[in-house]
Amino acid sequence: MPTILITGANRGIGLALSQSYLADGWQVLATTRNSNATVASGAQQLLLDVSCEDSIAALGKQLSGRPIDIIWNNAGVYLDKGQSLEQLEMHTWLQSFAINSIAPIKIAQALHTNLQTSQRKVLAFTSSKMGSLSENGQQAFAYRSSKSALNMAVRCLAHDYSAQKISCLLLHPGHVRTAMGGAEGAIDTATSVAGMRAIVDSANSDNYPHMSSRYYDYDGKIIPW
Repeated sequence: MPTILITGANRGIGLALSQSYLADGWQVLATTRNSNATVASGAQQLLLDVSCEDSIAALGKQLSGRPIDIIWNNAGVYLDKGQSLEQLEMHTWLQSFAINSIAPIKIAQALHTNLQTSQRKVLAFTSSKMGSLSENGQQAFAYRSSKSALNMAVRCLAHDYSAQKISCLLLHPGHVRTAMGGAEGAIDTATSVAGMRAIVDSANSDNYPHMSSRYYDYDGKIIPW
């Protein structure tokens, strides 16, 4: 039975991903920041505060020796939604980087051996088209820049992990109707998850160099950097 670990798995896209993989017979490790958070029925709940380096290290120790086929770094924040630059405080910008840019890489590092010993060896990262320099928009300074930084860090990680043929995939989920995306979102979670899964599930050791060099929209289209 293949295994996937999904961060931020108690709501929105993370919850929908968990339900989708469970339906296909996967073992799902669902991380949440709080023990009272609800995860998909059948998933194994694990505590993880992605903003805390000690919590990430503790997760690595807890899962030591356990192969994980896919690690999906999905947890993220949009702390400056609707804020102007004048309203944006430095601690909000720093927190956005800690959670959106740094934590996913530290999680990948902590679980590197788990990936190496698995069959699929896939790292997936929920990024955003708002991190594209080519398709840049206004406001959302903290969110946009944190996702751009994530994209660069994942490209660095792909080079570092190339010897182990670990796929490092960057994915834009689309503008999804979730608590973060808002009711005005263009697509639902089922559409987003189905599209992203088609990309992630196709990754393997034969096509990893090609796939790890791209920035994917949920529908498979390539987003310019």
